[in-house]
Amino acid sequence: MSPKSPPPLPDLIIFDKDGTLIEFHAMWSNWMEALAHRLAAAAGQPLATGYLAHVGYDAVSRRTLPGGRLATQSMANFQALTIEYLHGLGVPDAARVTAAVWSVPDPIHAAHPITDLAQLFSGLRARGCRLAVATTDDHAPAAATLSHLGVDHFIEAILGADDGVPIKPLPDMVLAHCQTFGLAPARTAVVGDSLDDMRMAQAAGALAVGVLTGLTPAAQLSRAADYLLDSVQQLPALFGLPSQP
Repeated sequence: MSPKSPPPLPDLIIFDKDGTLIEFHAMWSNWMEALAHRLAAAAGQPLATGYLAHVGYDAVSRRTLPGGRLATQSMANFQALTIEYLHGLGVPDAARVTAAVWSVPDPIHAAHPITDLAQLFSGLRARGCRLAVATTDDHAPAAATLSHLGVDHFIEAILGADDGVPIKPLPDMVLAHCQTFGLAPARTAVVGDSLDDMRMAQAAGALAVGVLTGLTPAAQLSRAADYLLDSVQQLPALFGLPSQP
C-alpha cells in the first residue's frame, strides 16, 4: 500500500469491474482465443495469431497487454475494429464474417472475484458509503456478473459502455454517477486497475485508487494513482477501517 496518510472515507466509491472486482484474464482469455480461431475458420485464412497481436493479446503468455485494444475498448468498438482488421486482410464481407462468429464472454461462469466482495461491500455500506460501478464492458453483462456473485444489491448504480455516457478516460461516468447520487466528485473515490480509470478519476476531481490485480504494472499505475493497493481487499484499511481477514 502507498505510504501516505489515509484519506477520509468517501461518500461514493465507483469501482471498475474487470481486473478490480473480478480476475481479468479468467474473464477474457478463453473468449479472446476462441474468437480468434472462429474468425480464422470463417475467413478461411490463418489470421488468428496476427489478430491476437493486433488487439493487444499475447498468445504465448495468454495475457491481455496493458493499453491494448482489448483492455481499453468497448465491446461495440472492439467489434468494429475486428471488422476493420478483416477488411485490411482483404476478407470479403468482413462484417458478415464477424457477425457470424461473434459472441461475448460468459459473464457468469468466467467471473472469478478478486476477494470476498460481499464482505467488502457490506462493510463499506455499513459505514455510509454509496457504491457504483463504471466499466467499459456493456451494462447487461456487468449487471449479470454482479448478480451471479450475489453482490448486486450492494451496488446502487452501474454505467457500462453502451449506456450512452462517454467512457474512460473521460470524466463523464464519474460525473454522471455523482449527479445520480447528488454527491460531489471531491467526496468520491474511483477504484480501478488501469491508467484510464485513474485518468477518469483525476479529470473528474475524484480520488484515484489503483489496484495491482489487473493489467497495469505498479511502476505505471503509481504515476497516475493517488493511492496504490495490492488488491481491492485492502480498501477498508486505506480509509482506516478494519481490514478483511
